[in-house]
Amino acid sequence: MLGKLFGKNSRKKPSKTDDKARSPKPAAKTSNKSSPKPSKAPTTERATKPKSPAKSKAPKKVWTPAEYVVAEQEGKTRFHSLGLEVDLLHGIADLGYEYCSDIQAESLPHTLKGHDVIGKAQTGTGKTAAFLITIVNDLMRRPIPKDDRFSSEPRALIIAPTRELAMQIEKDAIALTKHVDIPVYSVLGGIDYQKQKEHVRGQVIDILVATPGRLIDFLNSSDLYLDQLDFLVIDEADRMLDMGFIPDVKRILSRCPKTERRQTLLFSATFSNDVLNLASRWTTNPINIEVEAEQQTTDSVDQKIFMVPADEKLQIICRYIEVNDVKKAIIFGNRRDETRRLEAKLKSKGIKAALLSGEVPQPKRIKTLEQFKSGQIEILVATDVAGRGIHVDGVSHVFNYNLPEDAEDYVHRIGRTGRAGETGVSISFACEDDAFLLPAIEKYIGMKLKYEYPDYLLETGEKNSQESSQQSKQVKETEKSTAVQEQTKTPVKAENPDKKEIQEKSQDNSQDQKDK
Repeated sequence: MLGKLFGKNSRKKPSKTDDKARSPKPAAKTSNKSSPKPSKAPTTERATKPKSPAKSKAPKKVWTPAEYVVAEQEGKTRFHSLGLEVDLLHGIADLGYEYCSDIQAESLPHTLKGHDVIGKAQTGTGKTAAFLITIVNDLMRRPIPKDDRFSSEPRALIIAPTRELAMQIEKDAIALTKHVDIPVYSVLGGIDYQKQKEHVRGQVIDILVATPGRLIDFLNSSDLYLDQLDFLVIDEADRMLDMGFIPDVKRILSRCPKTERRQTLLFSATFSNDVLNLASRWTTNPINIEVEAEQQTTDSVDQKIFMVPADEKLQIICRYIEVNDVKKAIIFGNRRDETRRLEAKLKSKGIKAALLSGEVPQPKRIKTLEQFKSGQIEILVATDVAGRGIHVDGVSHVFNYNLPEDAEDYVHRIGRTGRAGETGVSISFACEDDAFLLPAIEKYIGMKLKYEYPDYLLETGEKNSQESSQQSKQVKETEKSTAVQEQTKTPVKAENPDKKEIQEKSQDNSQDQKDK
């Protein structure tokens, strides 16, 4: 799982100091008194069996990097070559990874030396591992005695835009620190507030993963303090901007040490000019790293466009799942009301489906995701907000029930399949309501998509040959239209939806913002 996560300035960042004088917070009082156990009543007299001599425990085997055998390969960077701490390298070895991904190989030599970095790479290329390895390695090299540590004071903060992504980062961090005493914890909305409060106030936390809203709650209640941070990581910064979290992030940064007293890392699949402008204010002499293929989407995903009328989508997607025996797939929808209806219809046809959207309570979302990973749920119906942080092995198909309005979301959606060397299939439905979005998507990903009308997935006799011929003609006309739009760069305007649809979408979007 970690492998999925997983003009330069030569000035080294000043070494961090621990001379921040402050009055220590009183540590939680613990009672060492224990009530004496009552003496046992005398048992009936009988011969007592002599105790066998205690067996001496065999000394614990010490792991060495020599056990982590990875052959040198031209053009690839081994984790051995980075000078990582032994216990951290042990954790990487246990996870089965041998070579750095491109973003890791480019960024780690700089981040391990203390430089701020702004990193750009496609989703699923190892951004998360890049900053986690940096943090864990540095915390191991600069340990603080336990007597000098206090609860509520994390040493590293990782901010993520969605709950699912935050939980995934926490899980990856725990896996990396398997052999290291570095406590990891996450605070996010939808989880028991009091339980989280008791943990942050009573336990020492080294790495804190958080979503902006819940983190601000704890800052305002003085349950968390960020003035002892050594690391600040902002993951999916472009999504932060899109979701309106930038004002919250600014408030969080106002509680952090100044840029020259912390190391700041920003990683994302895409960076707009707005995000880059913000990043320049939040970092000190950052090194910009871009690892990007010639086209935005990976060759490991077979991408198709099904040109179908809106009223045939459900029948075709159900038939496709049945014919191809699809056992692990994600269906993305644009609106929560549509995903609700789609989940219900899939279940009515005997398909093991579940919903993952902003309106689903967080405990249920966690359970749903675990059931999807284990195979108890075969089809996950999700919105973009909930689906952004989904990192699941073996997803064979991604369906876009609706085309995304933002071309970047198309890349993130299909990035849920074809990960870590596997292959996958992406099928996007385009109908009369959203086919106009195709030219922008094709321009963004830098490739022409394959169009087809899947009449073979309709029930026999339902559509006669004349209708099939007419649909095929419509596909050809659409392809011709999109080609003309690419050449002239003239956008095609969509038909205005009726007032009822606009009101419904507005209500759902408002509720989504509240859930975030």
